[in-house]
Parts: sequence; C-alpha cells; structure tokens
Amino acid sequence: MRSIFVGIEYAGKSTLIDLLGQYYRQRKVRIHGDDHFTIPDSTLSAPSREIMVGLPEDIKERMQRMQIHYHVDIIKKYACPLIAGWHIEEAIYTDFYGDDPDSPYYKRYAYQFQRLYEAQVLEEHLPDIVMFHVTASDEEIARRMRENPHEYPIVREGDIGEIKRRFDEEIAQSLFTHAHRTVVLDTTGKTPQESFDELLALSEPLVTMGEVALRAMEVPQGDYEVQYVNGVRQMVPSA
Repeated sequence: MRSIFVGIEYAGKSTLIDLLGQYYRQRKVRIHGDDHFTIPDSTLSAPSREIMVGLPEDIKERMQRMQIHYHVDIIKKYACPLIAGWHIEEAIYTDFYGDDPDSPYYKRYAYQFQRLYEAQVLEEHLPDIVMFHVTASDEEIARRMRENPHEYPIVREGDIGEIKRRFDEEIAQSLFTHAHRTVVLDTTGKTPQESFDELLALSEPLVTMGEVALRAMEVPQGDYEVQYVNGVRQMVPSA
C-alpha cells in the first residue's frame, strides 16, 4: 500500500506511520518512510534543525518545493512508501503561519503546483494509493499538545479549530479525494493500536489482493527467517 498521511499536528500521523512500518517489516516487506516534511525536519540532527529554522525564507521555499516534487517519484517507485504531510501540510502551514515571525514557516508557497503533484501520481494508475486524513477532536489535540509538547511546535492551541478547517477544505479539493482514495481516521479517545486496526480496516477496500493476502498471513512475533522446504515457504523463529 502506498500511504500518504495528512492532518493537523498531534493527530497521530507519526505514530501510525511507525506502527505501519513495524507491521510491514515484521512481514519482511521493504518500506520507504518519509516523515520529514514538517519544518524543521525531525530526522535531522539537533544542530541542523536549529539551522533549518533560521534559514532565509527563499531557501526554505525552494528546498521544500524540491523535496515535495521529488516525492512524486518516490510514491510511484516504491511499493510501500509511508509519506507524512507532503504538499497538503505545506500549503496550510505556509498560508496560515508564513507571516508569523515566531513560526519556522515561510511566505509565497507555490500553490499553483498543488494539484499537479497529485495528477502526476494518479496518471500512473497505481492500484493502491491511500491518503489518510488523520484527525482528532479539538480537545484531544489540545490535551496532547500540553502533555507531550513538540520541541518545535507548529500549531498553537488557539488555532486548532481553524487549522483543522483548512485541512478539511484542502483535502476535499485533493484529486485523491475526488478519485475516492482518501480515508478519514479519527484518533480521538483511541489507543494507537485501536487507531492502527481501524486504519487497516478502512483501507482494505482500496488495496490490492496481494496486500489483503499479506495482512492475512500469520507471522511469528519475534525475529524469524524465511526458508523454503520442498518449495513451501516457511517462517522459522530465530534461535
């Protein structure tokens, strides 16, 4: 499954990506994870993140535009890419926070390419693209903000309702939504495992038969090796 996760900060995108990545790896499926679009890139070192926040706006804009476009090919090339934020998040945060001197975001995002990114993916007629709109109630988002604040928070508590409205609006315009490839996943009051189980259930009608077969496969809980005996695939727990 080619998965794109979008939605307001603190909704649970990164948690679900981690769980889906673990799920695939336990089944010996190679993934390509890209949860690094939010400024500053969470996969960078602490010094690099600090530098990224202070970069001039024109450098940020060009850098983000290039990596957004680059991931069109990532989605097409890899069987199981896990993408977070991508162009949807960028359009919303730049528009809302681009003039805020205390925000790491920038002005003049190139919105004219917004639907082009999606069209370039959809024109490949890939059978298993799913965009997950991950959301939660205003109260739940605010609680997570207070209990587990991010080092570089983007959304302020007073902006939660408006930012969620903008995500709803942008996702409604997405070509993925028009192609019926969007799933809404509300994580309010749910454990990560409960939300992950719902993710699998909601996405099943949109995936290939091969993905369904993969999900039905029983695998050992710990480490194991794949062996073939008389042409039969076996999963042998590691010693």
